[in-house]
Amino acid sequence: MASSKKGRIKDAAFRRLVSLALITVLGVILLLVLVRTNTISSLINSDTYEGSTESIEIIETKELTVIPKLILHNELSVVLKKKNQIPPRNLDLFPKLAKDHVVVVLYVHNRPQYLQIVIDSLSHVEGISETLLIVSHDGYFEEMNKIVESIKFCQVKQIFAPYSPHIFTDSFPGVSPNDCKDKDDPVEKHCEGTPDQYGNHRDPKIVSLKHHWWWMMNTVWDGLEETRQHSGHILFIEEDHFIYPNAYRNMQLLVDLKSKKCPDCYAANLAPSEVKSRGEGWESLVAERMGNVGYAFNRTVWGKIHKKAAGFCSFDDYNWDITMWSTVYPSFGSPVYTLRGSRSSAIHFGKCGLHQGHHRNLACMDNGGVNIVVSDIDKVTNIKPDWEVRKYEHQAGYQGGFKGWGGWGDVRDRELCLEFAKLYV
Repeated sequence: MASSKKGRIKDAAFRRLVSLALITVLGVILLLVLVRTNTISSLINSDTYEGSTESIEIIETKELTVIPKLILHNELSVVLKKKNQIPPRNLDLFPKLAKDHVVVVLYVHNRPQYLQIVIDSLSHVEGISETLLIVSHDGYFEEMNKIVESIKFCQVKQIFAPYSPHIFTDSFPGVSPNDCKDKDDPVEKHCEGTPDQYGNHRDPKIVSLKHHWWWMMNTVWDGLEETRQHSGHILFIEEDHFIYPNAYRNMQLLVDLKSKKCPDCYAANLAPSEVKSRGEGWESLVAERMGNVGYAFNRTVWGKIHKKAAGFCSFDDYNWDITMWSTVYPSFGSPVYTLRGSRSSAIHFGKCGLHQGHHRNLACMDNGGVNIVVSDIDKVTNIKPDWEVRKYEHQAGYQGGFKGWGGWGDVRDRELCLEFAKLYV
C-alpha cells in the first residue's frame, strides 16, 4: 500500500513538472511570435528598399494567392501582395466606367523620367477618363510610385510584382549567394544554376523582364477583382510609349471593326510592328503581324496564350515578345494578325532598354526629354469604318524556328514562370 501511494505521489509530481514545462515552452513560443511580429512590422515600416525613400504601409487584407513554392517568404513581397488588393484611386472623381471601356495596362520598371512623359501623354488622351488605368510595377520604387499617385485624370490602380528579383536581394529570384555567374562550371565552382544554350548563367535584372510580363498577364486577366470578369479588350502599353490624344478612341473603333473587317485578327495595335515606322498614311486599315507597342486583345486570346505556358516558360529567350513571336504564336496553327490604322497612335521613344535610364540624369533621352510632334490629325479619330483592310503577308521578323537569344536557361526561372501560370487557376 505504502509503495503504491508513493508511486501515485511520484506520478502526480511528474505530471506537474510536465505541465510546468509545457507552460514554459508555450510562453517562450508566444514571446518569440510577438518579437518576430514586431520585428517584421518594424522592418516593413522603417527600413528602406531599393528605390524607396518612404515606409510602406501594411494593409490588412486577405491574401489573394499563395507564394510560389520556389520562393521563401519575403516581408516586402507579402506587403506588395496586400497593396495589390487596394481599390483603384480617384473613385470619387470617376465613380463609373463606360460600358464599352477598354482597360489600359501600363507596365513599368524603374525609369521615372520615361514614366512622367507617358503619364503626361495619357493625360491628354480623349476618353481616358472613361476607363481604368492599371500600372504594373516590376518591384517597388518610391519615385515611380509617387508619379502614379499624382494621376487625377482617371481611375488608377497600382499593382506590384511581389516576386520581382528587385525585391529579393539575397535569394532567388534575385541573386543567391551560391549562384553561378557568367560561364561558371557548376561542378567546378560548386555553384547553383543551369546555363542557357550559349553557356551563360542567369542575370536577375534581365530575366525580370519576362517574369514581370508573365506575372502581370496572369494577374490582370485572372487575379484582380477589377478585371478577372472583364469580357472586353485590354490595352497594354509600356513606360517608353508616347500615347497620342486619339489613341483611346482609335482603339475603341479598331476593337469594334476587328471582328467585322478582319476575323483572322487576334488583336488590335496602336502602332506598326516595325517600331521605327510611323505608318503608311493610307486610307485603309492594315492587318499585319502583332506588334509590341500598344497592343490589345480579349479574354479568348488570353486563354489561347495561357494554354501555351509550357512553351512560353521553356523557350530560351529573356524577351517576352520574342518568345511570343518565336514559339507561342506559331503554335496557334495559323498566322497571328493584328488590326491597326495606317498612322501611329503610339510611338516608342526610349533609347535604352532593360532597366537602364532609372536616374533622371541618365535617362537615355535626347537633352533629357523627347521631341514628339502632335499634329491636328493625331488629336482626333483618324480611322474610318468604311476603309478596306490591306494585309501584309510573309513579313520579316522573328518566326517559328528561331532558337532565342538565351538568358533563360535556368531551371528555376522556368519553374517559377510555370508557377505564375497556376497562381489563379
